[in-house]
Amino acid sequence: MATRKDAVLTIDVESREYVTTLDTTPRKLPENLELKLYAAQSEVSSERRGSIRFYPDGSSTGGRITVAAGERKYLVDVDWLTGRVSINE
Repeated sequence: MATRKDAVLTIDVESREYVTTLDTTPRKLPENLELKLYAAQSEVSSERRGSIRFYPDGSSTGGRITVAAGERKYLVDVDWLTGRVSINE
């Protein structure tokens, strides 16, 4: 919001890598993590890659990232209206 520019988180669920508009260097997540991404159709670039976009007004495209390892699973939800991020087990 401070920069008045969109901020984007892009995730590749197959390679377990992500990038952001602030840091375009691909960051690798641990191999034992299983990722699932639910994103707006406009932000899906392939079956394995998609983004969640945050707008300067505080809203977002919304979505959900499921992160699982063994018996543990976390749901990272992004509200489209407020851009608020919540994490649930």
